[in-house]
Amino acid sequence: MLYTERVGGTTASTPPRYPYPIWSLAMDLGLHGVVALVVGGSGLIGEAVGRALHAEGATVVLASRSADRLAEVAASIDPAVGVVTIDTLSTTSVEAAVAQVMAEHGSIGVLVNTAAPSARTLDPARDNDPEQVTQAFEAKAMGYLRCCNAVLPQMVAAGFGRVVNVSGQNAYLTGSITGSVRNAAVIVASKALADSVAGTGVTVNVVNPGVVTTDPAAEVAAGAPGESSPEQVAALVTFLTSRAAGAVSGESISVGHRVRGVSAF
Repeated sequence: MLYTERVGGTTASTPPRYPYPIWSLAMDLGLHGVVALVVGGSGLIGEAVGRALHAEGATVVLASRSADRLAEVAASIDPAVGVVTIDTLSTTSVEAAVAQVMAEHGSIGVLVNTAAPSARTLDPARDNDPEQVTQAFEAKAMGYLRCCNAVLPQMVAAGFGRVVNVSGQNAYLTGSITGSVRNAAVIVASKALADSVAGTGVTVNVVNPGVVTTDPAAEVAAGAPGESSPEQVAALVTFLTSRAAGAVSGESISVGHRVRGVSAF
């Protein structure tokens, strides 16, 4: 990949020194006109993903339970950005939302799942409470699975599709049973889905952020993941949705530095 404009005093063939504008890189990701459904599009990461995909020319549809917040976010990106309400706890709601997008646009080429309660909403005092663990598992892993099940058949039929599920680095840690179970389940289910569609032109991958904040710290503490901004998460998600990433599937990739001091193969 070559940088075709001068950024930070660099030449056209030399990668610029950080920091540099994320969307100043001249690389055609092949997303122009591709319909991208971003579930959880009213959230911090979902909004950033919607903006990034729109910047690449994708036809973006944001989905979440909050119609008012959805409309606000969509309008802030571009009046042309679509919206659809969805409750990922309900198969009926998911199927209806996907049917609406298909009726309006004819296809869904990209699915990004980010709709899950923040880890900050989990009650540490109930960490080993089966009810909380089950609720978190259902809200994240099963919600993602419902969306994948609704979208993957038409992607396979079309011979092209990109699915990115946003999980989290709690999957690597044992400090929270609830956080570990719900995030690890996303990774395992995504790999199984990727294997089920291998060779069809459809890919399924996972992105695992650490703490996501608008002002990420550069330091990474021992035994902890690094921080990242919503835009940094969105940059990785966007690449994984591209045609250029067609050979990448079944992967689980960290953003914000994978837990410092921990190795896994």
